[in-house]
Amino acid sequence: MKEFISYLQGKEDIQSVVNGLKNGLKEQLIAGVSGSARSMLVSIVQQSVERPVLLITHQLVHAQELYDDLVEFIGEENVHLYPVNELIASEIAVASPELRSQRIDALTQWSKRKNGILVAPIAAVKRILPPPDYWEKYQLPFTVGEEINIENYLTSFVDMGYERVSMVTTPGEFSVRGGIIDIYPITEEHPIRVELFDNEVDSIRYFDADTQRSLTKEQSVIVQPASELLLTEEDLLSAANRLEDGLQDTLSKMKNSEKKELLIETIEYDVDRLKNFERFQEMYKYIGYFYEKPASLLDYLPQDGIILLDEMNRIHETAVNLDKEEAEWYSSLLEAGKMIQKGKFSYDWESVWSRMHQPRLYMSVFLRHIPNTNPQNIVNLSSRPMQEFHGQMHLFKNELKRWEKGGFSVIVFAPSEQRAEKIHSIFQDYEIEAEVAKKLNLPVQKPAIVVGQLSSGIELPMHKLVIITENELFKKRIKRQRKRQKISNAERIKSYQELKVGDYVVHTNHGVGKYLGIETLEINGLHKDFMLIRYSGDDKLYVPIDQIDLVQKYVGSEGKEPKLYKLGGTEWAKVKRKVQSSVEDIADDLIKLYAERETRKGFAFSKDTEMQREFEASFPYQETEDQLRCIAEIKEDMEKDRPMDRLLCGDVGYGKTEVAIRAAFKAVMDGKQVAILVPTTILAQQHYDTIRERFQDYPIEIGLLSRFRTRKQQPETIKGIKKGTVDVVIGPHRLLSKDVELYDLGLLVVDEEQRFGVKHKEKIKQMKTNVDVLTLTATPIPRTLHMSLLGVRDLSVIETPPENRFPIQTYVMEYNPIVVREAIEREMGRGGQVFFLHNRVESIDKVARDVGMLVPDARIAIAHGRMSETELENVIVSFLEGEFDVLVSTTIIETGVDIPNVNTLIVTNADHMGLSQLYQLRGRVGRSNRVAYAYFTYHKDKVLTEVAEKRLQAIKEFTELGSGFKIAMRDLSIRGAGNLLGAQQHGFIDSVGFDMYSQMLKEAIEKRKAGKEITEIAPFEPELTLNLDAYIPDEYIKDEKQKIEIYKQFRSIDTEEDIEELKEELIDRFGDYPKEVDNLITVSSLKMYAKRERVESIMEKGKRIVMLLTEERSQEIDGSKVFEIANEFGREIQLGTENTKLKVIYTWSNETKHRRYEMVQEFIKKLSEANRVPVS
Repeated sequence: MKEFISYLQGKEDIQSVVNGLKNGLKEQLIAGVSGSARSMLVSIVQQSVERPVLLITHQLVHAQELYDDLVEFIGEENVHLYPVNELIASEIAVASPELRSQRIDALTQWSKRKNGILVAPIAAVKRILPPPDYWEKYQLPFTVGEEINIENYLTSFVDMGYERVSMVTTPGEFSVRGGIIDIYPITEEHPIRVELFDNEVDSIRYFDADTQRSLTKEQSVIVQPASELLLTEEDLLSAANRLEDGLQDTLSKMKNSEKKELLIETIEYDVDRLKNFERFQEMYKYIGYFYEKPASLLDYLPQDGIILLDEMNRIHETAVNLDKEEAEWYSSLLEAGKMIQKGKFSYDWESVWSRMHQPRLYMSVFLRHIPNTNPQNIVNLSSRPMQEFHGQMHLFKNELKRWEKGGFSVIVFAPSEQRAEKIHSIFQDYEIEAEVAKKLNLPVQKPAIVVGQLSSGIELPMHKLVIITENELFKKRIKRQRKRQKISNAERIKSYQELKVGDYVVHTNHGVGKYLGIETLEINGLHKDFMLIRYSGDDKLYVPIDQIDLVQKYVGSEGKEPKLYKLGGTEWAKVKRKVQSSVEDIADDLIKLYAERETRKGFAFSKDTEMQREFEASFPYQETEDQLRCIAEIKEDMEKDRPMDRLLCGDVGYGKTEVAIRAAFKAVMDGKQVAILVPTTILAQQHYDTIRERFQDYPIEIGLLSRFRTRKQQPETIKGIKKGTVDVVIGPHRLLSKDVELYDLGLLVVDEEQRFGVKHKEKIKQMKTNVDVLTLTATPIPRTLHMSLLGVRDLSVIETPPENRFPIQTYVMEYNPIVVREAIEREMGRGGQVFFLHNRVESIDKVARDVGMLVPDARIAIAHGRMSETELENVIVSFLEGEFDVLVSTTIIETGVDIPNVNTLIVTNADHMGLSQLYQLRGRVGRSNRVAYAYFTYHKDKVLTEVAEKRLQAIKEFTELGSGFKIAMRDLSIRGAGNLLGAQQHGFIDSVGFDMYSQMLKEAIEKRKAGKEITEIAPFEPELTLNLDAYIPDEYIKDEKQKIEIYKQFRSIDTEEDIEELKEELIDRFGDYPKEVDNLITVSSLKMYAKRERVESIMEKGKRIVMLLTEERSQEIDGSKVFEIANEFGREIQLGTENTKLKVIYTWSNETKHRRYEMVQEFIKKLSEANRVPVS
């Protein structure tokens, strides 16, 4: 791309702009720039003067586009995006962490390097920021070998917005354990572990947040802030004082005593929190009070920097609108007694404008005067946006002739080398001369095809340059490889199994109890850790930590309290038996079904054709790895001659439809018909539209059976299906009617099977007999269940969400009409639609009227479950077609309807909803590549119930996909299990907890497969009694969760490598381990060898250690060989028998005392060489 810059740099008009900057002209206007010409111009200016540039646009979406193009021209390291939403009120509510991390990263990178471009919407320039010297002060360096002041650093972490926790798992946290500091900066992909030797940095390494294990070593790192509100304790105090003064000031002007009280209550509460150095969500609204000299983005641009304003008029208009919205929001706060007078949340347009001291360049499409500006140099670039050819090559050819005559250089951009070759071959078909250029030398004689991505093409008539992108040639959307967000969506689903004090647990033999924590008891001078579990009637059970496998966390459906059992009662055994027999039945059914399917013959589809590959390449988005894996699994099944029966699970919007479409295409290519069965008419319509769009370039006939088709269309489709002229047919249960006969069905796709009734399911079963079946479902299937069903049910799971351009911005706030209005107007302003969710049918009409009064221009529709099916469908279809702006509805929108134009969701009374519901609702928005907003609002009452408070807390964490997300996933996965195994299983799952249920099912299936009846096989556990203090002391690992986790690892040691691995992990995570832990390692490794050689007990008494082998093992051993081994150890080992068991006695002397356990271990290890040779 540098070629364009160097080619245009020398041109007269551009040179005059550059010279103007070099000679210190204050204002210049460049007219006639549109589309990609802007970014080209910006990059030329930046590369020519090599000074920092602040590029201001009117909107975030626009900033994003410019950023993408600039990256193409001058590389990622020179361009930074500073994303800010055009929302003031909600910025003050909960802001999304993703944007925050991008902002912090961008600002740091840009202010460090003295000559990059920072692209920011005007809303960003209006923000109040900490002064630049704060920003520099809070870049904390760690370098190996240098000393640091630990206290200062820890205080700084807190000032920088980090939160102290016991174990670091998500960005913005830090923890201190002895000499180890862990910190997870928002701007890094992995957390950092710093190990100190006294005050000196001994080592620095990145570690994995999931496994907590170190990854790579570093020599030095710089930790950046986790928040944009950088505040010292002095700042918090002075803000509290300023607030108190302001409060007195405001009160003196107020008449209404109720309001006064409200105001005092709100402000004084916050003042107290500030005085206690507390950091809280709503601090943002006091941003105007924190700093002596507050700054803005403009203060981060050096004096020799350049300000570029793109479309000044629109920037001005947006800024003034933002000012107005902010004023309204502020007055609603004043009105409600929530804020004092004379506050400010951001800079208004006037003060932003007056702070711009650096040289300014205005870019504009039209040459016209911009109010309040006096440009000293005006240049007209006269660039034109490229026309669209829509794949009509002869049109393009004519244009080429025109350009050729005028001596233009024509450059065609292709996103990849394959596409470049493809375009080249298309050109050849039309006898258009062109070459694929590896290196560009402008000007070019004949059209050159280069690899690169721009958002749009341009024509520069004065510079005789034409750039065309694939977009204009073939109307192709480009798949942009997004830069990976540094924040990983902390979907640590497995960690919902972490035990916290107060959780319910299931003990295999005693049932459900409550976990009270770990207790260390001293017995005969030796310490041992126990898990303490409380049962009903205050019974307590101490479970030795080495039996930790018998205890699992109880996981049931959301909000259900399990029943506690009595210790020693018979009730639990009964419940377990019931579940056991139900699980066995399921296992039988599954295995029978599976066996039947194995014997049946179906149609084996042929391997992929060239056409199939082409069809798949035309998918306009980037496929996720999961999608590709599922597609491969499905095709492999189709190519076998047994009928496929696969279940594809993936969350709403994870791209299941595309997977199904590719399977359908494969079937049609082999001359078979495809039937797609969906639960509702609307879904049928949606699938029909999607599939029609994907198949548009291929001769495939698609039929739709639904009541949205006319009287005439229906019979025609049915006839076509019968004759075989219709290749793909889509429909709700109408497809199952008797009069629909398929000519040659090859693939049946069932969407959301769990939503069909029993009758329909029977019919589907009959259709299924010998055809390939693909079932889609949106309820996620839990991992554990997936594993236990391996080999009886073919599952494909899509777990990764598609690379959406923007994450959903989730805000949790009190219901505030002003914010609601702002949100609806903003969405309508960009041509989108809004879901307004209100879950009470009784008051839904009133709510819709209120919304109508708030936003008089909005066209509002109502949908709820008490309408008849036809009414409901009509409303939703007209909403789909864009006849309404706002749909006020109860939760019926959660089922599968995809309305890509809806990018704002407002939920009232969110505190009354289950998390899994909220999660599925949130999946309804953000289906396109725009920023989507979700507002979860609650009515402010003085006292929220404790449960609601917890829920809201969870929703707040939910924005960062924290534990709220885990609960939702857990709840959904239990539902998923119910769908998969039949609804009546739900009760059984709840009675023993999910993990135990999965385990029982897995065992039942394995045993049936092996053809055994179910008998309880007790695992072999050697018994060790040694005079060793072996446990994990609190001084070494304080946090219980981590302690349990490490004990579990001790339990699961199987090989020598495991032991070494565990030692490494202990030193890596917690530093050098004490003697007690070393003893624990000794005991665990002895136990491992004892298990291997079937030594049933090892007892230490006085100076003797006695080992007993099991009866079976004793029979296998050759006496003479054992004597030989014993002799190697000298006199210390005696052999004998006890009943029929081999008994080994090791007596140690004072010299060998310190090696006694080693010797025992050596001996047990050698037993493997003492087996009898079978007599042949």
